[in-house]
Amino acid sequence: MQIAIDGPASAGKSTIAKLIAKNLNFVYCDTGAMYRTVTLLAKKHNVGYGDTLNILKLMSEHRIHFLNKEDGQHVYLDDEDVSDDIRTEEITNNVSQVSAIKEVRTQLVQMQRDLANDCDIVMDGRDIGTTVLPKAEVKIFLIASVEVRAQRRFKENVERGINTPLKELQDEIAARDYKDSHREISPLKKADDAIEVDTSDMTIEQVVKRVTEIVNEHK
Repeated sequence: MQIAIDGPASAGKSTIAKLIAKNLNFVYCDTGAMYRTVTLLAKKHNVGYGDTLNILKLMSEHRIHFLNKEDGQHVYLDDEDVSDDIRTEEITNNVSQVSAIKEVRTQLVQMQRDLANDCDIVMDGRDIGTTVLPKAEVKIFLIASVEVRAQRRFKENVERGINTPLKELQDEIAARDYKDSHREISPLKKADDAIEVDTSDMTIEQVVKRVTEIVNEHK
């Protein structure tokens, strides 16, 4: 079974997808982490975020993979755990540029599809229901207001020791929404057969309950 969870930045996709996967004993795939890792790879090697040829060369020379641990899923670049490194402000603000590169998306989408063909999976991102897994049995599109999403990001940042003003986060999230929804390749948009869930005024538990109800209706 394939469950696709899409939506804009900080709508709660990863949090909900992880919990749903854990509850159903499904594999979880954080596609955004893949794009973030490619962005980090470019940063580490001083390659421009729009430098297609050199980014593709780096991707051919390095391996991105996941490892499940007791505290959740960790992201690795070769043998290095980069789970925290890919969540920094610089990576967050530049991942849209890297993920807009057609050849990068082609490679990562194939990796995502290969994984989905081998197991029951919950996959979250921005184009899962429209591009990566268009035949997924369940498609969810999570939304929330920019203000609520900025507050969520602000809280996450404080917990990581990052002190970015709330207004700045609102502006960054709004800019990210625009970039993601207007990119030429696989833009962020709701699939025609996706069910929209507005998480603005919902707790995590309420969202998990609603998504679980939707999944059960499609079993």
